[in-house]
Amino acid sequence: MHLDPHHLAALAAILRHGSFDAAAAELAVTPSAISQRIKALEDRVGVSLIHRGAPCTGTPAGLRLARHAEDIGLLEAQLNRELSLEQGTGPTRVRIAVPADVLSTWFIDAMAAVDDMLFDLAIDDQDHSAEWLRRGDVSAAISVGGQTVPGCDSIALGTLRYLPTASPEFMARWFPGGVNAQSLSRAPCLTFNRKDALQKAWIHAQTGSRLSPPTHFLPSSHGFVAAAAAGLGWGMNPAHLVQSAIADGRLRELAPNTPLDVPLTWQVGRILAPALSPLTRAVRKVAAQVLANP
Repeated sequence: MHLDPHHLAALAAILRHGSFDAAAAELAVTPSAISQRIKALEDRVGVSLIHRGAPCTGTPAGLRLARHAEDIGLLEAQLNRELSLEQGTGPTRVRIAVPADVLSTWFIDAMAAVDDMLFDLAIDDQDHSAEWLRRGDVSAAISVGGQTVPGCDSIALGTLRYLPTASPEFMARWFPGGVNAQSLSRAPCLTFNRKDALQKAWIHAQTGSRLSPPTHFLPSSHGFVAAAAAGLGWGMNPAHLVQSAIADGRLRELAPNTPLDVPLTWQVGRILAPALSPLTRAVRKVAAQVLANP
């Protein structure tokens, strides 16, 4: 089935911005022209593609076609590079699933090293980012090592080190007799979201027990550090984010020399891997500077 690229571009723009008017402004056409393109595309494929509302959202078919439009843009950009053609359509877009801790510690440097690319990041826990790729919702993802997705190229990047940290005042209040299963079961901890299992994984590694301590849910990497320093709870923080706080005494490790190392993998859909090779090179280069060796 041949699909008009102008129709696909209109669909992708609506789902990016959430409205027909904003899509019209991006594509420099009238809202009426956008409506006509969507109607023609829906007639062509025979299904509804957009939930009209504020904001407009995509139906499953609409979301899939919008991804198809972005994939075409990436492949065309690759062809232009290989044939040394001028790119007249502006930067290409890529949607990537990235854990919040990866974004806050090193991934922005990789993004900044790539020209002519616009990023649409889906932020999720590293244990679940591979699901975005498996569902076809993104073109690439940073996932926990070993969770390879069929049809994707996987590259081991190294390990992101986490340290169990809390303020000195919190340590004195909740761990006066030491860090053990009993004290860990009572001390409030910090949890990124309900998918985050890092704190429980560290507890199990240190005590052999599967505990469910009281927890604050705080979906912010930098907020985690601030909350720990404020004495709200203890949490597993990326070593890069807490080095200065540990050095100046605002934070302490719950137990010395007990890090939790999480292996990270870069996964790219195999069809799009050549088109995303500049980004892959940047990801590998920055990861090698920040992460422990894979």
